Amino acid sequence: MFKKAIVLMIISAFAFAILNVFVKSLNQFNVYQIVFFRSIGSLAFTIPFLLHHKISLFGKKRTLLVLRGIVGFVAMTLFFSSIKHLSMGSAVSIRYLSPIFAALFALVLLKEKIKYLQWVCFAIAFFGVLILKGFDAQINELGLLYAMSSALFTGLVFVIIRKIGNNDHPIVIVNYFMIIAACLGGLFAISEWNNPVGIEWIILLSLGVFGYFGQYYMTKAFLIGEVNQVGPLKYIEVIFTMLIGAIWLDEIYTFWSFIGVSLIIIGLTFNVIIKTK
Repeated sequence: MFKKAIVLMIISAFAFAILNVFVKSLNQFNVYQIVFFRSIGSLAFTIPFLLHHKISLFGKKRTLLVLRGIVGFVAMTLFFSSIKHLSMGSAVSIRYLSPIFAALFALVLLKEKIKYLQWVCFAIAFFGVLILKGFDAQINELGLLYAMSSALFTGLVFVIIRKIGNNDHPIVIVNYFMIIAACLGGLFAISEWNNPVGIEWIILLSLGVFGYFGQYYMTKAFLIGEVNQVGPLKYIEVIFTMLIGAIWLDEIYTFWSFIGVSLIIIGLTFNVIIKTK
């Protein structure tokens, strides 16, 4: 089962990496329009799934579900904005600081404890961000702000989902997120709407496809594998993203980029291992 979990996590990471590359390549569209299409594409899967399995679209913890959707929309918008200003590998790595913010939110809001070694892991990961900011000339302050803010709001999403617990089906939670993101993204995109042409339609709609299957296979991997074994594998997305970005979009990564990204991944990987022991 562990081998199957590895394969599923690799597929998930690759799907998310393709999603990141497509977002980066869509410079002619504003971020809200990209969020709109990302959400619409996923709804084509979530709504039929819920209807087929006769699961209520409205859910039980509706206030928390709406809150998760709004916070998730903000997190997604900020992340897509960061991709437009940073190299994809850096943006994805910084976004993955979200478990640290989740732990801090859980400490304050849910009174959960943080192990001493986790603080060490957090420090290593943040040191990686400092290296990126201090030594990598490609890191601009606006892009860094977007990525860090996205990580913060994503961390809050984790805490909200934890509060929802098993009261609602995971696809119900995702469906709320996608509906709210589609509505808000579409609303904010109206003033700067750019009509897609030809293959742009395919790329925009495929955002939701890659996003859905990335989430689906990651969830399946966690269901059949141990968290401390499968969890660190999700950071393969960073490697895939950097490789595809370098080949497809001619992105250049410096020595300090690799050092900073590596420290972030190391810190977060050991955090997963220590937390689940």
